[in-house]
Amino acid sequence: MRVVQAKRAGDDLKDLVELLRAAIETADAVVVGAGAGLSTAAGFTYSGERFEKWLGDFGRAYGFADMYSGGFYPYATPEERWAFWSHNIWCNRYEDAPKDTYNKLVRALSGKDSFAITTNVDHCFQKAGWPKDRLFYTQGDYGLWQCSVPCHNATYDNYEAVKAMLEQQRDLRIPSELVPKCPRCGEPMAMNLRADDSFVEDDGWHAAAQRYQDYIQKHSSGRVLYLELGVGGNTPVIIKYPFWRLTALNPQATYVCVNYGEAIAPEEIADQSILIDADIDEVLEELLKEV
Repeated sequence: MRVVQAKRAGDDLKDLVELLRAAIETADAVVVGAGAGLSTAAGFTYSGERFEKWLGDFGRAYGFADMYSGGFYPYATPEERWAFWSHNIWCNRYEDAPKDTYNKLVRALSGKDSFAITTNVDHCFQKAGWPKDRLFYTQGDYGLWQCSVPCHNATYDNYEAVKAMLEQQRDLRIPSELVPKCPRCGEPMAMNLRADDSFVEDDGWHAAAQRYQDYIQKHSSGRVLYLELGVGGNTPVIIKYPFWRLTALNPQATYVCVNYGEAIAPEEIADQSILIDADIDEVLEELLKEV
C-alpha cells in the first residue's frame, strides 16, 4: 500500500483549515478518532518541565526521565509503586490539561451529529463536556482500577484512594494500609489500562463499544467525515486503518488527518483526504475564528 504525505502546512494552514471547515459544515455525521497527539497538543506531555514538576523526585531516585518509563519501572515494593502511580494518575487524570484543546474541539463540532473513539486514557473528552454516550474509550481510564488477576470484570473509581495516597506518602512511599487490594479476592489492584490480556472490559466498556459500532453501521454511507486527530503508528488497527477502510468504501466520505509530522493517507483515498501537518491546537484555534 502506497501512502501520500501532507506537505508542511506553513502558509497553507489557513487554506487547509477552510477545507476542514467546509467538510464539517457539509457532513451528515462526524466520527472523531483521537490519539495521544491530541492530548499532547493540549499540553499533556510526559517529559520535560511537566515531568519534573510532578515526578522529578521519582526520576532522580529511580533513574528514568519520563512518566511513561516510570510506569514500567520494577519498583521493589508496592508502597513505592503506588507512590509513583498516585502522582501519575493525579496529574494525568484529575488535573486539567494546560490548554483548552478539547474544549475547542467540542465547540468546533457543536450541533453536529458526532461520535468519538479514543485510545487516550486521561478523561479529557468528558471533562470538556463531550457526551459520554457518544464516546468509546478503548484502552481504559487512569481513573479506574481493576483486579490484577483479574478475578472478575469490574472496575473501580480511584479518586478518593489516590487523593489519600498523595496526602499521606512520605519518602516516595505510601503507607502500607493504602496499598489497594481487590475487594473480592484480596489480590493487588492494577490500573485499568490495556497492556496485556488481563485488561478488564467492564459492562460500561462493552456498552460503549456497541454504541460505536451501531453508529458506524448507521453512517456507512452518505457524507461522513472521519476526523483523525493525533493518531500515530503504535495502534493503527484501532482508529487509523478502520478510518482508511471506511473512507474507501464510501465515495461520499471525507478523511481528515491532523497530525504534526505524520499526516498521511493511502494513495487510494488521496482524493477524499485532507492532510494537515500542523499542531492540533493551532488548527482548532484557526477553525474557531470567524470566517
